Amino acid sequence: MKYEMKLQPEYYNYILNGTKRIEIRLYDEKRQKIVLGDTIKFINDSQVNNFFEAKVIGLLRYNNFEDMLKDFDIALLADKSITKEKLIKDLEQFYTKEKQEQYGVLGIRIQLL
Repeated sequence: MKYEMKLQPEYYNYILNGTKRIEIRLYDEKRQKIVLGDTIKFINDSQVNNFFEAKVIGLLRYNNFEDMLKDFDIALLADKSITKEKLIKDLEQFYTKEKQEQYGVLGIRIQLL
């Protein structure tokens, strides 16, 4: 299956630069359908004509973002130039603590195609 996801430019570039290898999302109904081997088209949120594709090579379930960030270095989840606190703050702009509690969160291990 093929999916599309938008990324903020900063995080879009982290993946292209090779630092971010795990995309983090809410484990809602849309993401519950993702399986190993699926393809995701990541679209730059500020320049929708810029995109790349990646293959899903791993799926990681957690109760919330804080739990996930305990298990992984920031360099895999974003880039070592930012803090885990900033990453959580950015994620919580889109996914509230209540939504995290309701659905849980998903780390999607990706490999650029």
